[in-house]
Amino acid sequence: MPFPPIRLGVNIDHVATVRNARGGLLPDPVRAAHAAIEAGADGITAHLREDRRHIRDADMERLRAEIARPLNFEMAATEEMLGIALKIRPHACCLVPEKREERTTEGGLDVVAGSSHLREFAAQLRHAGIRVSLFIAPEPAQIAMARQVGADIVELHTGTWCELVAAHDAAADAEYERLINGAAAAASAGLEVHAGHGLDFRTAEKLAHCHTFVEFNIGHYLVGEAIFVGLGEAVRQMKAAMIRGRKFR
Repeated sequence: MPFPPIRLGVNIDHVATVRNARGGLLPDPVRAAHAAIEAGADGITAHLREDRRHIRDADMERLRAEIARPLNFEMAATEEMLGIALKIRPHACCLVPEKREERTTEGGLDVVAGSSHLREFAAQLRHAGIRVSLFIAPEPAQIAMARQVGADIVELHTGTWCELVAAHDAAADAEYERLINGAAAAASAGLEVHAGHGLDFRTAEKLAHCHTFVEFNIGHYLVGEAIFVGLGEAVRQMKAAMIRGRKFR
């Protein structure tokens, strides 16, 4: 029986972070997207933030026009971002919590508290033919509500687990089980299950043991590794780690 495939979405936000630190046009995040795809990436993820700290509107437009793989548009559930998404029409939109003062996305979206707004928001995206993903913690109430508001996908927040693994904290095993159980609950509810935040070669390989996960979205770690081995090689190594993990029984 063949192993179910697992996809890698490469987040190019921090290529744009480097560009914006100096100003100008280089390094070009769209070129990074092409390099990632050539190396085996199955899709590209980019987060257009309210403050445009890395990805810019023009980057999103070029990505949609130029790349030959699905574009996953990460964004806050605001009217501004909805208008941009409906104009660009990416393959999918992943709705995430966003605070201007945070360095990176902290925690998952509170779908329970925001269910009324998110239900209407998701309906508008789906009407336009855009798949809807919600970035959430692996909590039963959040998973159940994700299905109720009309999401197609949940992306489970792996940041807590990855931090515990890095710290050699004994609580990592319990958090891993929480992710596995959350993935099972989401799949049972009819949701496609993705994962992301903080994953590296080791944690991606281990999480790929769980065949319920369909896709990992990884960015910061790959851009960091690219400094030493190049982006293409970093993507190839990540795909290899995920495939090793997927073959685990």
